[in-house]
Amino acid sequence: MSDQTSIAPLAAREQLMTEPSLGAGNFLDQAIAVNPNRAVPFAFTHHTDHRGAVVLRGHSLLDLAALRDRYAKWYRANGVRPGDPVGVVVAEGLEPLLHFLALTALGAVPALVNDAMRHDVMVRYLNHVGVVGVVADDPTRLAAAYREDPQRRPGFIALAAEVQAFDAEAAGLPEDYPYRHAPEDVVALIHSSGTTGTPKSTMLAHRQFWDGKQPRMVRFPAEPSDRLMSLMPHTHAGGLSYFLTATLLGLPTVVMSDWRRTVVEPVMEAFQPTMVASFPRTFVELATGELPVRGAARVHSWFNTGDSAHYGHIRRLVQLGERPAGLIRPWLLPSEKTGQPALPGSQFIDGLGSSEMGMALFGQVTTPETARDDRCVGKPLEVVLKAAVLDEQGEEVPDGTVGMLGVVTPSRTPGYWNDARLTASFELAGYWLTGDVARRDAEGRFHHLDRTVDVIDTTAGPVYSLPLEEVLLADCADLVQDCSVVGVPGGPGEGQRPIAVVRLQSEAAARSAEEVQEAANKALAQAGLAALAAVRIARNPEDLPLGPTGKVLKRELRTRFATLFTGQ
Repeated sequence: MSDQTSIAPLAAREQLMTEPSLGAGNFLDQAIAVNPNRAVPFAFTHHTDHRGAVVLRGHSLLDLAALRDRYAKWYRANGVRPGDPVGVVVAEGLEPLLHFLALTALGAVPALVNDAMRHDVMVRYLNHVGVVGVVADDPTRLAAAYREDPQRRPGFIALAAEVQAFDAEAAGLPEDYPYRHAPEDVVALIHSSGTTGTPKSTMLAHRQFWDGKQPRMVRFPAEPSDRLMSLMPHTHAGGLSYFLTATLLGLPTVVMSDWRRTVVEPVMEAFQPTMVASFPRTFVELATGELPVRGAARVHSWFNTGDSAHYGHIRRLVQLGERPAGLIRPWLLPSEKTGQPALPGSQFIDGLGSSEMGMALFGQVTTPETARDDRCVGKPLEVVLKAAVLDEQGEEVPDGTVGMLGVVTPSRTPGYWNDARLTASFELAGYWLTGDVARRDAEGRFHHLDRTVDVIDTTAGPVYSLPLEEVLLADCADLVQDCSVVGVPGGPGEGQRPIAVVRLQSEAAARSAEEVQEAANKALAQAGLAALAAVRIARNPEDLPLGPTGKVLKRELRTRFATLFTGQ
């Protein structure tokens, strides 16, 4: 990699903060306009050569614009026009982001689909969206499905390699290219996991998806030495959000195409990131077993969003790397730099967010010196106009009382595509319901206890699965590597009972489920939490099923163990 910096100067970043037309639909062109380092590579892809060595390839802002324009010409030649939804089903990494840039430059609406989505679910989702066409790495199965239902077939089902190899010299672009978005224009559709039925399709709008990110232009680490490893799924709002930020900053970023440790760790060693952004899935792998000391030698910050991470994993990761003295937030302002020697260890920023929230709206910072505070996600960020814990009527409940988490913020989604009724179901008394169960403490900090759909309804009252998982991972770390707690039906009149599916540490592989349950319940009792009615050990990957974005599919576990106590 070149020693020449790609990072935008502070004056350019300050200009971006106040640019009224900037949004998710034009951030590449805005970055090109203000960054004098536009020709310096900043976005890196990776592959392994024939000797097994990691090879990094850099792309500058101008390189990305050239690739975008070639793809846009293909879409234009195939009839795509402003407002058209188009399905994009390509492997993770830089590729889905290039399709996003091309389609938004035409004013079209990319429906980004994780290629790990189950095929039948994918077809239902694309039909629900009403896509005019689909580009996929492997369109064979899609084409076969539409042969059985030809009336619903989109205008084109094309091979992604065809777009990449397109002879752009023979095609043109519209006169008003790139498209000028209105603030409310939809620029992307992001799907939920779809573990039941058709996935929800969250709309991201041009200005809405940029709202709240402006302070990152001066507060996000962007020293010449900084490098970001983005392990987010880049078909997800989280991956798109970090790429938007990195592009505007010109921040050197390796855009990962695989989240598994066996792939990630060699790239870490080659790229030497100072920041790592991911869903919890990779943090779990990096924090278990032997720590990735060489790859994380320069890491000062770990950024997590989506599901909250667990303290049992966080406390191991923050032992790695080094951080500037005084770095106690997700960023350090230039005026706050102390000039003191770096401190050992790093910081972990656990951000509670979702596609619907538009970004992480809460942030909790953990360093090696931080006291344990299970499930605390911190205070709302400045983009949040109001956050509250609500009852079913939309009234705020007293501090310390558990209820539904609601937010008022310009960063929230306009709603769900083609589903006004579903959108309305998440709106209550002026708040957007995040789908989380939480409580607020007297200091105004929020504690995330569960997803509303995962609360365990026992005869003694509700039991929240996330605090139980915290104890298993932190206080039974010699036994438990990873786990998921769910509720399943008890006997007649018993309601639900909590059980845990656990993946054991390698050195505890011979331990029985009964031994793990005994140790877990001892730790849970000391924490004042409900006991587990059973423990089941995940011996194989399929025993702890993951969705397309790496989340444990609790609904599948509930189905799998639905008759554990009833015997039916």
